[in-house]
Formats: sequence, structure tokens, C-alpha cells
Amino acid sequence: MLMVGRTASVFVLTVLAGLLAVGMAGCGAAAPAADSPTAHAPAAAASATTAVGVMPQPGGPGGAGTFASVAPTYEDLAYATTSPAQKLDVYIPATGSGPFPVVVMVHGGGFMMGDKSDGTGLAGVNELLAAGYAVASTNYRLSGEAVFPAQINDAKAAIRFLRASAGKYNLNPDKIGAWGASAGGNLVALLGTTCGVAELEGAELGNADQSSCVQAVVDWFGPINFLKMDEQFAGTGCPQTHDDASSPESKLVGAPIQTVPDLVKTTNPMNYIDAMDAPFFIENGTADCNIPPVQNKDLADALSAAIGAGKVTYVSLEGAGHGGEQFETADNLSLVLSFLDRYLK
Repeated sequence: MLMVGRTASVFVLTVLAGLLAVGMAGCGAAAPAADSPTAHAPAAAASATTAVGVMPQPGGPGGAGTFASVAPTYEDLAYATTSPAQKLDVYIPATGSGPFPVVVMVHGGGFMMGDKSDGTGLAGVNELLAAGYAVASTNYRLSGEAVFPAQINDAKAAIRFLRASAGKYNLNPDKIGAWGASAGGNLVALLGTTCGVAELEGAELGNADQSSCVQAVVDWFGPINFLKMDEQFAGTGCPQTHDDASSPESKLVGAPIQTVPDLVKTTNPMNYIDAMDAPFFIENGTADCNIPPVQNKDLADALSAAIGAGKVTYVSLEGAGHGGEQFETADNLSLVLSFLDRYLK
């Protein structure tokens, strides 16, 4: 496992008064050389924030930013028809002949807000396009519309749609990675650990003959074990509000999380880890007061034990919070691209 540290000032989360009543927890496979998707079954802080912290968007701390410097090549493609939310945008590199490896970007927003056009909490689309990757930025049903597992059902349906449409959009169906921040980090981590898990598949959403497996995962500060979050923040000065009925995690499952532990366990990627999981790049800030940093470290350790430390990269950014400039530096994005190159090219 690789540990990388950086020194920088603590990033203070942007406050948007009246938007959220509690701190936002989420704002959130094949072997490396595989030529086609494979399925498998599941295995049996420091910085202060406010109770209305909002995850920053691309372009700097709390800035509006733009998701990419170019418009999508294909916009609002419907990957399913159950909800208007089930759409994605595809960006195709300006150079190269393809078929292009694909990185699916899954936005954050506490499972209750965010959009594919801003990529809430994500950066790197321009860098991916320049490196020869197609990018698919996807929306999914938010918790105000549908409770879990609708969100992972949608993410898997989007992957299946891209495989089914690969010829039409000049994509490589055997080289699909997933990158998510915060709530999106949870969803991409589930994509990487639940290949072939029927109860999370949402096959009724379409393209059931296609695989939803991914070949690489980039998880930026995703919530992993909802049931432990308040316990892990005890004594840190960070808000302990994740067990509240109004928390993003509780809204995701439709009840206070501690009252439905069996349902909440199905949101935890660690409960599905086995030796067939995708390679992972996992990154968090040491001063994240939304997601306990130990959650991502525990995920990295469990994956390393199952698939081998060589397939798991864990990066801890010293002093960084829940997103922000330290994640968006050229050096940090180059680490992500190097990881993706290893498994998607």
C-alpha cells in the first residue's frame, strides 16, 4: 500500500446557511489485465466545521467552478427510463481514434443534491480527456426521490448502458473505471466491490445482458461505514450528527440509520469485499469533519488483504478537509491518472 502525505493549511468547508440542517456525510471488477468484465458473489480529525457544511465544487474552495472546459459531446443520454434523473453526459477526447477507455464520474452531494454538470466535489475531467479517456458524468436518483438501493441500481444501470452503447460512442467496453467524491465515493466503491451482486444490480432498469463490473475505482473521501461515523468522530470536535433522523445517511435509507442496521449494512462496500474486486485508488484529507478519515483507511486495508496491496493505493492528504484545492493540484491529479493508466490502458 502506498501512503502519500502533503503539508498544507486546513481547508475550511463552505457554509451555505439554511441548505442543510446537519453536517453532510456524503455531500458520499476485473483483474487488472482482464480483457472482459467478470462477475463474482459477495463475501458473507481535527478541523472544525459547521452543522451546515457543504462540500466544495470543482474550481477551488467552495467556488462554482466548471466541470470541464468543453461541453459534453453527447448530453442527457437516458440510461434508464424510470426517472428523469437517469441521464448521463459523455465527453469524447478531441484527439485519438478510439475506442476510448471510459471513466464514469459519480458526483457527491450527500445523496441528496449535486448534478452531473457540476460534478460536485470532482475535478480532473480536462486531464482525463487530454490523456485519452472518454468521460461519462452521470446523475442518479437522489434520496428525496428514492431510497437506497436506487442510487447504486442507477450507477450500475449507467455502466451497463455504456457497455451496450460502446460501439455507438466509440468506447472500449472492457476498460471502464469509476471515480466518485463523497457520496459518489461510496457509490463507486460499491461498484468496485459488488460485481455480480444481484440484489444491488437493478437489472430491471435495462441492458440486463451487460455487465456492471468496473476495472478500476477512484474513491475520494467516500463514506463507508455509516453506523460507525459518530463513534469515530467522538472526541475530535467534529459534529456527531450522522445517527440523526435528518442526516444524509438516514435520509438515504429512509430511517434513522441505527434503527435499520441490516439495511445500512448493504450500503457498506466493505461487506462485499473479496479477491475478485477491482483495483482501488482511495484518498481522503486528515482534517475531514464530514467523513472520518479512518473509514477510507479501513477500506484500503481490507481491500489490500483481499486483492493484494499492489492493487490498492491509499493517499492521505495532510491538513486537507472534505475536498478542496489539495485534491485538485496537478501533482495529485497525476497520481490518479497514473493509477487509471495502469488498469485501463
